[in-house]
Amino acid sequence: MATPPPARPAMSHSSAFLLPSSAPRTGSADAYAVVVLNQRLPRFAPLLWARAQVRVCADGGANRVFDGMPELLPEQDADDVRLRYKPDVIKGDMDSVRPEVKEYYSNLGTKIVDESHDQDTTDLHKCVAFIAQNSLVSDVSNLCILVLGALGGRFDHEMGNINVLHLFPNSRIVLLSDDCLIFLLPRTHTHNIHIERSIEGPHCGLIPIGAPSTSTTTTGLRWNLDKTCMSYGGLISTSNVVDEDQVTVTSDSDLIWTISLRH
Repeated sequence: MATPPPARPAMSHSSAFLLPSSAPRTGSADAYAVVVLNQRLPRFAPLLWARAQVRVCADGGANRVFDGMPELLPEQDADDVRLRYKPDVIKGDMDSVRPEVKEYYSNLGTKIVDESHDQDTTDLHKCVAFIAQNSLVSDVSNLCILVLGALGGRFDHEMGNINVLHLFPNSRIVLLSDDCLIFLLPRTHTHNIHIERSIEGPHCGLIPIGAPSTSTTTTGLRWNLDKTCMSYGGLISTSNVVDEDQVTVTSDSDLIWTISLRH
């Protein structure tokens, strides 16, 4: 009799970081880092900024913080907002950040890391590697990197950001916009996704962007997969719906999980 393959370790996921600070944060990670890219800030940017231990702007993301945080907090004095929401690091090839914005934050003590010599990696790649290599948070083992402005704008930028998820499969990275979030489900684990119904859902998707899947199984969805094959040119699970508070996913391929965010 053939020996069954060893059971995969379980990995848990939760979007509790988007809950108001007064709400219980079931299964949340202990440490957060925020990376801001050069797209419009989502409405919850101040909440995540306050929750993070480190805040890194990828090049033109500094412009978005400088301009966008006062817009998100219009009842507060703009100069006070800019002083409070100061990035710890601005990193990238420096082709997008406005000179006056870079000077403003530099004068406040923000670290400027110019990597214009590196044209082979994206600004998000540079920021994720920098956070991992420089021990910028107290507990790297339980770190979740929240990426603001990762979706929208140019399609090649979006695909580059999704590629970063595959380049760092052992890191917890969440791509966020006002409308949805995205993260990677590595094939090495069985995944337990806790659904925060007050802030996310019901629409979701499982997408085999990296490689085809010959066997994906889920529970907790309206249209569950049962050892289902998925690939581009064939079936992919879009416009699915979460029906339970817990979704499980097991696959022989890395998958992208996406779920809508409530307004």
